[in-house]
Amino acid sequence: MKYGYALLVMWGLLLGGCGTDLHQPVGEKVSGGKKVVDLSGQVIKQFLLDNNASGVDANTTVYGMKAYKIIYDSVGIDGNPVKASGYMVVPQGMPAMIENQIGFSLVSDDHGTIFANREAPTVMPELTMMPSKDSSIIFTALGGFVTLMPDYVGYGESHGEVHPFVLKDPLAEDTVRFIKAARAFAQNNGIKLNGQLFVTGYSEGGYAAMATLQKIESDREMQVAMAAPMAGPYDLNRTAFGVLSQPQLAVPSFMAFVAYAYSTAYDEAIDTVVNEPYASKLPSLFDGSKTREEIDPQLTTDTTGATGLFNPLFVQQFFTDDSQWFRQAVVQNSVHAWAPQTPVRLIHCQGDGVIPFGISQVAAGTMQALGASSVTLVPVEAALQQAGQGDGSLMGHAECAPFAYGIAAQSFAAVRQATVGY
Repeated sequence: MKYGYALLVMWGLLLGGCGTDLHQPVGEKVSGGKKVVDLSGQVIKQFLLDNNASGVDANTTVYGMKAYKIIYDSVGIDGNPVKASGYMVVPQGMPAMIENQIGFSLVSDDHGTIFANREAPTVMPELTMMPSKDSSIIFTALGGFVTLMPDYVGYGESHGEVHPFVLKDPLAEDTVRFIKAARAFAQNNGIKLNGQLFVTGYSEGGYAAMATLQKIESDREMQVAMAAPMAGPYDLNRTAFGVLSQPQLAVPSFMAFVAYAYSTAYDEAIDTVVNEPYASKLPSLFDGSKTREEIDPQLTTDTTGATGLFNPLFVQQFFTDDSQWFRQAVVQNSVHAWAPQTPVRLIHCQGDGVIPFGISQVAAGTMQALGASSVTLVPVEAALQQAGQGDGSLMGHAECAPFAYGIAAQSFAAVRQATVGY
């Protein structure tokens, strides 16, 4: 199964919507969840044909999708119990032998950074009557995988909780709990799974995927066939050094979100980290009502100093005092300094200006030095050029995402074919 440039264009086109109503069918009661998307392969395919999607013709195989919102027990940033939600997408129209005998392989995909609750995987379909803008298109409609995506604590059913932005333990715990909840949902609703699990995610999701893999290997309650974390800030200490060393913040909302989440998690006063008037704004900026485009104009792009986002004393202590709470926290929450036993493909664009490619280089090198024998680094631009699908031009963080997902999907499909046989 191949995922070339044409299929990536299809993915982006479908997610764009183009104002087309895909006429979702209604009905069907399920146990332990709520159906939020039900689209036939014919409807999706016709949509693509009507919009002249490159590479789509009468012979292209496109599967239907049913997506469910599943509510499960998780934990908040403070460690207290919360009700969380996740998005499970099941392919429709697969061969009967796969649906009834072999069973589906799972892809757990941790989504990238969002700020508004309406961007959450389970919320978007209920608002728009369209598939959530996520990887389920390429993994499920085109690849035949069951795709899982937790909303994360702070979104969906747990809207109102503080989101644990790039905090290792709560993100990993939430993802693992959703995988277990989705497997139970499948069993209760006659969806046959084959036990095979892949783990991936992009940006914050790449970080969360790596944290999830580390937890799974530590707990030994399940097994991962392959992991493909993409463009994640795995070494948070190095990432923070890089950001705080620069006079300007490219995307101030990202770093302000880190400050807010970490101050909450570690019970530190936010105004000792972030300057006023910005510190007082953060609870309302990160309450799930605003998008990044609405948040950034209310912050400064100056990193520190009198006009900066970050308190100068906080920044000085970060650089000079190893015992500073934030310095210790980013080391504690980094996810690169261990040796995975699972095959890992670290996928990243060399032109990424938000999370530098060097972060993945450090992660791969550190893991290999610690004894990991199946960790490889995949520069996206080089991989596309080698496959005859690009000219090697460097791509930025957002531009890279669909191409990175295509490489991850192709990698997972190859493993599935060699092991499960479909």
